[in-house]
Amino acid sequence: MEGDLSAQMVAGIDRFLRRELEQSVGARQKLWQRDFSSNEAYEKSVAGNRERFRKYIGVVDARVPVTALEYVSSTSTSAKAAETDGYTVYAVRWPVLAGVQGEGLFVQPKRTPVARVVVLPDADQTPEMLLGLAPGLPPEAQLARRLAEQGCQVIIPTLIDRQDTASGNALVGRFTNQPHREWIYRQAYEMGRHVIGYEVQKVLAAVDWFSSLNQGLGEGVVKPRIGVAGYAEGGLIALYSAAVDTRINATLVSGYFDARQKVWQEPIYRNVFALLQEFGDAEIASLVAPRSLVIEYSAVPKITGPPAPRDGRAGAAPGTWETPDFISVELEVQRARTLLAEPGRFAQAIRFVYGNEGTPVGPGSVPALQGFMTGLGWPARLNELAATGPVELRAGVDVAARQLRQVRELEAFTQELLRRSEKVRADRFWNKVRPTPTNDWGAARRPFQEDMWTEVIGRLPAPSQPANPRTRQIYDEPKWTGYEVVLEVWPDVFAWGYLLLPKDLQPGERRPVVVCQHGLEGVPEDTVTTDPKSSGFRYYNAFAAKLAERGFITFAPHNPYRGKDNFRVLQRKANPLKASLFSVILGQHERILDWLGEQPFVDPARIGFYGLSYGGKSAMRLPALLDRYALSICSADFNEWITKNVTVEGRYSYMFTGEYEMPEFNLGHTYNYAEMAMLIAPRPFMVERGHHDGVAPDEWVAYEFSKVRRHYTFLGIPERATIEYFNGPHSIHGVGTYDFLHQHLNWPKPR
Repeated sequence: MEGDLSAQMVAGIDRFLRRELEQSVGARQKLWQRDFSSNEAYEKSVAGNRERFRKYIGVVDARVPVTALEYVSSTSTSAKAAETDGYTVYAVRWPVLAGVQGEGLFVQPKRTPVARVVVLPDADQTPEMLLGLAPGLPPEAQLARRLAEQGCQVIIPTLIDRQDTASGNALVGRFTNQPHREWIYRQAYEMGRHVIGYEVQKVLAAVDWFSSLNQGLGEGVVKPRIGVAGYAEGGLIALYSAAVDTRINATLVSGYFDARQKVWQEPIYRNVFALLQEFGDAEIASLVAPRSLVIEYSAVPKITGPPAPRDGRAGAAPGTWETPDFISVELEVQRARTLLAEPGRFAQAIRFVYGNEGTPVGPGSVPALQGFMTGLGWPARLNELAATGPVELRAGVDVAARQLRQVRELEAFTQELLRRSEKVRADRFWNKVRPTPTNDWGAARRPFQEDMWTEVIGRLPAPSQPANPRTRQIYDEPKWTGYEVVLEVWPDVFAWGYLLLPKDLQPGERRPVVVCQHGLEGVPEDTVTTDPKSSGFRYYNAFAAKLAERGFITFAPHNPYRGKDNFRVLQRKANPLKASLFSVILGQHERILDWLGEQPFVDPARIGFYGLSYGGKSAMRLPALLDRYALSICSADFNEWITKNVTVEGRYSYMFTGEYEMPEFNLGHTYNYAEMAMLIAPRPFMVERGHHDGVAPDEWVAYEFSKVRRHYTFLGIPERATIEYFNGPHSIHGVGTYDFLHQHLNWPKPR
């Protein structure tokens, strides 16, 4: 192999994940057991799928009961927004979650409603646009107005938009160009929630109210059916809402439905962990069946990326979206029908509306609306669009203030989840298994290891390729010889690193190994070079070479977090497969440990791990799950990790940086760094911390480590957990850590 092996590794992983994404379509069937014998039997057979879908999109919190909609008015603005001969429009809000409200417009017909419908705009459309109260949409695309004129009772929620005005915190002086949807997504994802799930909850809260109205009608009264209709981003929310709530009788999805194997190219706020392992759009549609679903092929708003970086605002994830090819949409619709094809009546629940020769129509074309109304039990011919629409009665409607309220409410709810997360983690972990000197902690932690690997990091199949080791000598130093090593892992995926062997190795001697892990954008050479002018030396201080001079065998693997978006997008491709970048890295390190353990000069029981920065992230995750690492040293990374990922109140937070691959789904309620260290126990664990390290303040580090030290003390092994502070920056210090390695890998210090 020649050239940039780092770039080749990232490219190979990319090919591997793309292939897995394409093959995910056929692999999904193993998680489905559909029973078509009756509607009730079908619902029972897919109940598990539906519950997992709710979990993946974060619809897991109990909603606040909705007894009534609240009019939104003030001393200067009336709640009444418009009135026609057929209906009245009000500004309203309704409770959803603790401190979170839906807000938008409510259309009350002046006769008994023929149906009750939630109409969802695209993220960059306002509720007013869908009624013609504000410019932006031609009358035929004013979906809420069309339904109001049919006699429907309508709620139009405000969606979180794609602007970035509220994405930041003036109190800490940090802002970003993340769209509001990404701003909420990032903090929510770490907490097992999602901007998608939050908006589904707003829809379902409206459905709660609609259902209560129907229940109040009494026996023998025809109850208006409940529907949900949406366009573009609103189409996504409409589809997902109907998939999780069977009270929704009819659904219209306009400008969203498609194959999702390229969801990684779309805006990051559509990234759903484990989605494509079980759910493409076709499978989600099958959760709507046998209820009515109309899919309308419409042109979508073209998204070329986030708002442009400016004035200190940067860090948003890339992501584009445009109208998909008709053939792609048609094939996904056909696949949905095939999933429901056993009894014809299930497949017939899906209607596909499009223009001549597959051209886009709508949103809200006559055939689509007719099909939607038929599903709502109102098959009458649609009324012609009224010559004049409603007129705005309010003066100075502040839609920006409404958007800000919606963003801040979800932000506050998520930050409250963060504040309470420590108790959640304690209840599921610390309080369940009490460490004592007499219990078998190695066995007690194994269910949690399995849970973390499978449900949080994501477990890929075991390495499948023969290792096919290839080596070449690249160093000849006075005390050690260095080799470049390549090992195969999966098709297109290999492990690569530098092996340093002390020259005083004796025949038959087995020595300890220290795996020396580089950080972000690093390469193995950075851990070896002694050139003070090199970019790597200032951080790594040649620790792989210095440890080899002390008689340790060292191995410096390459982890594929290099290449900026080239590697970050790997996380986007892995997440829908219920995997992550660390899923791949775990496979690479399994292969490395296999190979090292086979070498005649290695003691496989004495292989330690020592990583800096992103290598410190590796030091928390890899030894926590790979027991063959005999100890772990986390340098320049250990801190209150969940806070670092979620808080909007600290300058250290990843909420303000371009590292959009950092959030790990629901890590906040499962495994902070203290819990990961508990999975490393009873093996020795150490933290190396420079006082001037900008990763986090000392207080965060000390707070989280105190829980680790307590745990080791309860196990009766406090000497195995230690921390060294030094008056320095984000770098390898190599003093207390070297002593720690000599002690716990049982290798004598040099004289």
